Amino acid sequence: MRSLTIVLSLLLPCAFAVAEPSHPGTQFIDFFGYTGCLKLSNADTSVILDPNCGGRVLSYQNSGIEAIPLNPAQQGYTWQPGGKVVDVYGGRFDVGPEMTFPRHLDLWLGRWRGRFTGPREAQLISPIDSNTKLQLIRTFRLDEGTSHLRCTQKIINRGAVTRRCCHWSRTFAIGNGIAIVPLSPLSRFPRKYLTYGPGNVMDYSPRPSENVRVRDGFLEVKGDPPFSKFMVDLVGPTERDGVSRAWLGYLLRSGRLFVKRFPVYPERAYAEACAASLSLYYYPFVEDRQKPADQRPLPIDFCELEPIGPQEVLASGQSASFTEDWYLLPHPFPQPGTDLNLRAVQQQVLDQTQ
Repeated sequence: MRSLTIVLSLLLPCAFAVAEPSHPGTQFIDFFGYTGCLKLSNADTSVILDPNCGGRVLSYQNSGIEAIPLNPAQQGYTWQPGGKVVDVYGGRFDVGPEMTFPRHLDLWLGRWRGRFTGPREAQLISPIDSNTKLQLIRTFRLDEGTSHLRCTQKIINRGAVTRRCCHWSRTFAIGNGIAIVPLSPLSRFPRKYLTYGPGNVMDYSPRPSENVRVRDGFLEVKGDPPFSKFMVDLVGPTERDGVSRAWLGYLLRSGRLFVKRFPVYPERAYAEACAASLSLYYYPFVEDRQKPADQRPLPIDFCELEPIGPQEVLASGQSASFTEDWYLLPHPFPQPGTDLNLRAVQQQVLDQTQ
């Protein structure tokens, strides 16, 4: 009977946080119009997780400097089946591929369950999606003394039909920063990256721009680029067990370098249309850039940081996990008219992250 109770507690689509024994660096709080949010913290860094709407990160701060934007108009928003669908802000995770995976609103916007599982550690557990029969478990663990946040998404197939899917990170970072991606000499793309648009075009040789540059072996994208979506195939030599460690940096104007480290599998298939393992998505879109904020579809600028996992083929009952390691590192934003030292950024990432 006890094992049955545990299984049922994972399946019930409830958003309330279950009381757990006290753990250091954990606290239930109300935040941004939501009750039962889960806070992880150490002396300098805090993380706030929300189970009420899609299992998101609502805040990621270091020394009071925030990395995640929120839209005030969405405060307290929750979704009900058949209700209005909103493109919510926050530190989002998803399941792809973007263009071919079936709709899964119970995962994307539904009510989850949250619980603390250890010191500065928590899980967000989704309902079983009514359309795809997938369930997601997201585990977050904050380091005892640094900004290092480990985020693991586990995808479980609770249905009878085999599912082909992949991890798709969709984290909003505060806009108008500088994205830095180390490019691979083994890339299939002539310019080592491609762009989407205008329309349904995939441009494998995008035109040069002062805000989009390849220099010193890096893709550098500043705020206000001429295209919104960038795709990169981070092909490189394997380090161990067929895996290479990739990284993405995004320098906030507030002087924090938001770093994501994640695995890339050079010998495995990637399911996106261009087989990329990383995407950047800038907003506002080119067509919305000259509009006043209150006339745009979304009023708050952001850059979406999107590591993409390899294709997983999950039979009934099977699961797959993907882990991202996040950091907020002090780094000055360059003065007007000066360039960011990309080699110094890379060295900082290699020295201060795992």
